Amino acid sequence: MSRRRPNRRGPVPVSDQSAVAGDPEPDQPGPSGGGLPYSAPMPEYATLLFDDSQAPVARITLNRPDKRNPISPQVNGELIHAFETVAERTDLQVVVLTGAGSAFSAGGDLSMMQGQGGDAPAIEPRSLVDLLETMHRLGKPIIAMVNGHALAGGLGLMVACDLVVASSEATFGTTEIKVGLWPMMITAEITRNIGRKKTLELMLTGKRIQAEEALRIGLVNQVVVPEELDSTAMQLAREIAGRSPAVLRLGLQAFYESQDMPLDEALRYLERQLGAVLALDDAKEGLMAFLQKREHK
Repeated sequence: MSRRRPNRRGPVPVSDQSAVAGDPEPDQPGPSGGGLPYSAPMPEYATLLFDDSQAPVARITLNRPDKRNPISPQVNGELIHAFETVAERTDLQVVVLTGAGSAFSAGGDLSMMQGQGGDAPAIEPRSLVDLLETMHRLGKPIIAMVNGHALAGGLGLMVACDLVVASSEATFGTTEIKVGLWPMMITAEITRNIGRKKTLELMLTGKRIQAEEALRIGLVNQVVVPEELDSTAMQLAREIAGRSPAVLRLGLQAFYESQDMPLDEALRYLERQLGAVLALDDAKEGLMAFLQKREHK
């Protein structure tokens, strides 16, 4: 059985800027489950970097900085493949998702929306719906490490992550209205994070907000200076990776499954899920350690 090879190609050279959905303005400078631990070799992703060298944390980097890391069916397909790889590997427990260059992601690739794709990709292109569903079913926490712009579809990708650590220089917005579009696909994700009124304000105006406001309204969990972004996100990832994988999987599943249920149905469902957690060896050991006033193994 061969070990998976992490994709450690460096960021691609910066060239001409490409239009992305909802971001017509020039770019501004910014801060730079079950399964086996290893299986078949990793493919060479065209749009991503996959790094497993810091296991149990996997780092996935959107790697088209010349175009500000746009979202496209090809990117969706490669992200799904990368997340499914993490799901299969027992040595990887948390994902840190980030972007190369000055952007996390500035939105959808307009050239792809207009049918101007290039050569056929090695990995099957997929829809944004497929990607978001994959992220919510992963069963392993995903932390967005936002180094710069998170706009339009890029903002939707960010809020689909379980936690967000952002640079103080990052900017956020649903800017599609400025190019005559509407952020249809990310509506469900954003309203589950910040509510209807603020979501509509962002969508109707297309305005960008700064990191501190994003923190205030609940779009992100932490804001740090650019120099501390990487270390803060990785410290959080390693802390969570030290928790019980089985409990994390059941907890994340319960969180996403219950949020749209009627209250009485949600309570009954969560009662059943609590029983499943209490049946785990990790939970039994944790309760025994608490009662015996000792450290949890």
